[in-house]
Amino acid sequence: MKNQAKALFDKMTDFKRFATTLLAIGSFLYLGLIIPSAVKSDRSLNIIILSSLVFLTLSVFFFIQSSICRERLLEMEEADEYLTRK
Repeated sequence: MKNQAKALFDKMTDFKRFATTLLAIGSFLYLGLIIPSAVKSDRSLNIIILSSLVFLTLSVFFFIQSSICRERLLEMEEADEYLTRK
């Protein structure tokens, strides 16, 4: 059971890291849309919009997965030692 709690904790932190990284990339791409530039074709704008949307959607998905792992970990008895870490 202790190994299962550790594996679940590791998944939770990995999902949170993935989500944070994807959020940063998606936000960076979105800022690239807002900031005006001299040469932007419609095709490049559509590609940037789509990729920004995909990154932000994946970020939300990984945040949800992280919270699901946290809830499962809270149900376990061995979770206290992992959740109180800093």
